[in-house]
Amino acid sequence: MPDTMNAAVYYGARDIRIEEVPIPRPAPGECLVKVTRSGICGTDASEWTAGPKTFPVERRHPNSGHQGPLILGHEFVGEVVEADPQAGFAVGDRVASGAGVWCGECRRCKAGRTNQCVHYRTLGLNVHGGMAEYVAVPTKTLRTLPDELSYDHAGLAQPLAVGIHAARRSGAQHGDKVVIIGAGAIGSFVLAGLKHLFDVDATVIDFPGRRLDRAVRLGADRTLGASPDVATEIVDVLDGARPDVVIEASGAPNQLPTALQMVTDGGRVLAVGIPKDKPALDVHSLVFREVTLDSTLAHVCDTDIPAALDILAEGVLGAELAETPVPLHRLGDELDRLAGGKVEGKVLIDPAL
Repeated sequence: MPDTMNAAVYYGARDIRIEEVPIPRPAPGECLVKVTRSGICGTDASEWTAGPKTFPVERRHPNSGHQGPLILGHEFVGEVVEADPQAGFAVGDRVASGAGVWCGECRRCKAGRTNQCVHYRTLGLNVHGGMAEYVAVPTKTLRTLPDELSYDHAGLAQPLAVGIHAARRSGAQHGDKVVIIGAGAIGSFVLAGLKHLFDVDATVIDFPGRRLDRAVRLGADRTLGASPDVATEIVDVLDGARPDVVIEASGAPNQLPTALQMVTDGGRVLAVGIPKDKPALDVHSLVFREVTLDSTLAHVCDTDIPAALDILAEGVLGAELAETPVPLHRLGDELDRLAGGKVEGKVLIDPAL
């Protein structure tokens, strides 16, 4: 094994450098993973265009002791090349990693909400991540890939786990009428999670085109074109009913207020997409209709990563969303494409290219 590797190092807005850096040495409780696919998401695009906005500079490295430039990458899969002998992994194992690292001891962790750990840190956002040829990863974040699952499709495991966690957080139950606003990648992952976990009637809303066509192939019972009157149009689509659950997965302007207007009295709205501007909400209606407004963040590794791998092993979702992998030096171009709304699926980087 060489002593150095190529890595995408984040310095600030529009300043990501492909550098030759030392290959990390795994600490106790970690494996060294050779990265085969590393994905990018809206958080990466936001920090590329506007700087560390989601995780301000003073919060980028909590509990890690790490300061300075950071190797990106929180959506990655690969092959174990140096194993933790206590964790049950062996050299050559193909693995997917969750993004977050938790302590396991705090009140939130003991309640099963490891994504709300008081010491939570995220690979590629708070500590060095997997947008590199190799990454040292806590073994508790790793799960073995099914034999039939390709690296291209497995590269969607972490973002799909986020969608599955959102589906759980929505409070949907068997028999519910559920609306998802937004048929992009995250909306597709939420839809896949809903259909995997619950027997629900799912309607997906977006502008007519390829995204809505894809939603039907992924299991949507129907689709509806976005319009200013969609909150009332949904009643006709659902034969006079209003949805029990509305999941806002677009982050587009005014869509969270639309979701609150659309949902039935006593229903639930889940905020997934993050709008650029703060939305104005009708709190009077929210209270008097007893609507529950909830939110979701990241995923719970122990439950959501295994479910994601089960879904991906079926072969349908990966074929719809995984783009052809591109080299590490294309990262800036791909982040521009994602920030500009020109990505239909999920961008995957192959650091070996």
